[in-house]
Amino acid sequence: MTGTIPATLVPGDGIGPEIIDATLAALEALRAPFAWDWQVAGLAGVKAAGDPLPRATLDSIHRTRLALKGPLETPSGGGYRSSNVRLREEFRLYANLRPARTLIPGGRFDNIDLVVVRENLEGLYIGHEIYIPIDDDPHAVAMATGVNTRQGCRNLLEFAFEHAIATGRRKVTIVHKANIMKALTGIFLETGTEMWERRYRGRIDLDTAIIDACAMKLVLNPWQFDVLVTTNLFGDILSDLVAGLVGGLGMTPGANIGTNAAIFEAVHGSAPDIAGKGVANPIALLLAAAMMLDHCKLPDLSGRLRQAIDATLNVDKVRTGDLGGTASTAAFTKALVSRIAGG
Repeated sequence: MTGTIPATLVPGDGIGPEIIDATLAALEALRAPFAWDWQVAGLAGVKAAGDPLPRATLDSIHRTRLALKGPLETPSGGGYRSSNVRLREEFRLYANLRPARTLIPGGRFDNIDLVVVRENLEGLYIGHEIYIPIDDDPHAVAMATGVNTRQGCRNLLEFAFEHAIATGRRKVTIVHKANIMKALTGIFLETGTEMWERRYRGRIDLDTAIIDACAMKLVLNPWQFDVLVTTNLFGDILSDLVAGLVGGLGMTPGANIGTNAAIFEAVHGSAPDIAGKGVANPIALLLAAAMMLDHCKLPDLSGRLRQAIDATLNVDKVRTGDLGGTASTAAFTKALVSRIAGG
């Protein structure tokens, strides 16, 4: 690819700016051709523009259709609505892609290489909730409405099948609860099996699993799975469960992808308790940047970045404190950049 690739950069809150700096250093060492438009969101957006998702940030992503962002702070219970949810809705980012791969061998689970594909816009997360008052209790009854559409299911399932085939995967497992939620998740199972029969049989294997049984099987024998595709709530839970198999959210990247935009991120929180201390682990965001390079059809650069991360962790044994090491964020970044330069 010649020329530069316009992209929006959102450092985020807490440790966000520190892990963004580490990631930019690695991308610069790779000579990745991104032309960054720096913007703010989350708490930084509130401080700078009075809005956790300023118009300038939205306009930038509409223009570039590509973004890399650090974690954004969302107050619990009150304050303002999640900027992450607003971004998904604004850009119709229907697919949440969460790969999980063992980076440091010898843990409780080893040789893990899984992908969770989660629907991002529908299900119980549409936010249609009400309280019904009874007598003097204004919250006597709580009700939520979940909505899954045929087209929403098709969008997500097609993405999952195509991604699995393009990346050389062997099997897709549709995860559902159609035995109980016969309509809400039955439509997802029905759409997926029909799509596979019509378009993907012979190209990739298909399996189905009920969500609770799937969670158990992931803990007992995760190697039986390859790509898991599921609805919003189930995907939220399973993607974190799968992250736990490889060391937690600090080791797993995420991508939110739609027809007209793609946003890559570290899925962990902003960790304000360690912000500014120089001890944050930047691996999740670095791996998100590798996914971004793949998305931009730059597999040589993404491969070099992943290989450098592996070598820094396992050959050089340079690791941050959360991984049992003593390296600062800066020391890890320096070792990683040295690996990239030498590779």
